[in-house]
Amino acid sequence: MVTLAAPVTLAAVTALAVTGPTLPHAPAAARADRPPLTVGALPPVVYTAHRGGSLEVPENSMSGLTAAFERGTAQVLDVDTRMLRDGTLVAMHDATLNRTTDRTGPVRSLSLKEWHQVRIRPGSALRGAWKQERPPTVAEVLDRFGGKAVLMLEAKDADSLKSLAKMVHARGLTRSVFVNSNKPAVAMRAHRLGLLAQLWRSAKQMRTDRFERFRPYVDLLDVDYRARDKDLGRAVHSGIPRVWAHTVNTPHQRDRVLRLGCNGVITDAPGLLSRTPVKGQVRGLPLTEG
Repeated sequence: MVTLAAPVTLAAVTALAVTGPTLPHAPAAARADRPPLTVGALPPVVYTAHRGGSLEVPENSMSGLTAAFERGTAQVLDVDTRMLRDGTLVAMHDATLNRTTDRTGPVRSLSLKEWHQVRIRPGSALRGAWKQERPPTVAEVLDRFGGKAVLMLEAKDADSLKSLAKMVHARGLTRSVFVNSNKPAVAMRAHRLGLLAQLWRSAKQMRTDRFERFRPYVDLLDVDYRARDKDLGRAVHSGIPRVWAHTVNTPHQRDRVLRLGCNGVITDAPGLLSRTPVKGQVRGLPLTEG
C-alpha cells in the first residue's frame, strides 16, 4: 500500500506524477527478461494521455502514442478500440472514419486489408510536422507499448471484449491494461474475464450513481470533472481504489479534482499540465493495488 500523508502539496504530487515511474525506452528484445510494468508501479497520482494526448499529438496514432511515451509526461496511454468487419480490433474513437482520416464511412465496414489503406489526417491546430500515417491495430499497440507503459483501452464495441481479453491474456498484460466502458455490464464482464475493469461515468450519470455498487468489479472509476463537488466526493469515498477524472485539460480543472480527492487525471494535454505550476493541497488518500 502507498499512503499519502495529508495534506500534501499539489506541486509535490504533480512532480511524482510527471517523473515517476521512469518509463523504459530499451527495445523489447533487450527487455525480454524483465517483467511487464503493472499498475502497482504507478505513482500515487497518475496522468493519462487521453487518445495519446489529442491536443498535442494526432489522436490514436502510433506516432502520437510514441511521442507521449517518449516525452514521459503521462504514465498511462489511452487508446480507443473498434472492431472491423473481419473481427480485427483497431485504434479509433469514432464509429466512422470521417473526422480523423482521409476516408469516410463506418469503421465496422472495413476489412483489415482496407484498414491498411486508411490514413490519419493530423489536425491543423497541432504543433509540429505530423505526417499522414496508417492507423494502428490494437495488436500493434499492445506489441509496441504493452509492458513498457500501462495502457487504457476503451472497448467502443461491446462485442469486442472477448477478443480483447484474449489478446491481453496472451501477452501476459492482465495487470498492465485497463479495459474501459461506460456500461456497468461491460465492466462486470471485463472483470469476469480476468481484466482490469474501468468504468467511465458522465456528470449526469454521476448524479444518481451509487458508486459502492461498482466496487466489487471496478478497478478504476473514471469520473467526469464537470460533476458536482458532492458527486465527485461520493466517488472518491466509494471504496474503489482508483478514481481518475476526465477529460481534464486545464490546470484549474486538474487542481480542483485533485483537491476533491481524485488520484489521477485523464487529459488531452499532458504536456501542458506537466509543465504548469499547481496550487493548493491534495487530500491524502491510500492507494492500494486491486
